[in-house]
Amino acid sequence: MHQMDVVGVRVEMPSNQPIVLLRESGGERYLPIWIGAVEATAIAFAQQGVVPARPLTHDLLASVVDGLGAELLEVRITELTDGVFYAILVFVDGTEISARPSDAIALALRTGATILAAEQVLAEASIAVPDEQEDEVERFREFLDQISPDDFLGGTPTPDEEGPS
Repeated sequence: MHQMDVVGVRVEMPSNQPIVLLRESGGERYLPIWIGAVEATAIAFAQQGVVPARPLTHDLLASVVDGLGAELLEVRITELTDGVFYAILVFVDGTEISARPSDAIALALRTGATILAAEQVLAEASIAVPDEQEDEVERFREFLDQISPDDFLGGTPTPDEEGPS
């Protein structure tokens, strides 16, 4: 397993499909995962520190986990099958629960849990960006700084699929 950092979310054109982009910590591999608009908003809110007036689903789940005295240790993106990514929530007590990667990432950002990806997933779906191309990634980060969570609303959400269309 490799530790991943969330670079951000963006909308892929012309399909208007949101993706979350993860980067291998200390590495040069990036993992794009296609997600639904609602999950893109939840991830963007968490990254930007936006606290909605009423809790969103991921905020509620984080509160339930905390209220039950549980602690989310890590999120593992474990496999990619037929273009669909799979993840597992791993709790401190050893409990493992299957989850969609987008939901797992949104929850990890709210709880401070580590995000990991299996080598097999990275080997199959990641994109290597050598240091000399890091300027392009920096431009992408600047783009992410300019985009707001509202930009992800209004597209055709695909909340149950997390693979390329």
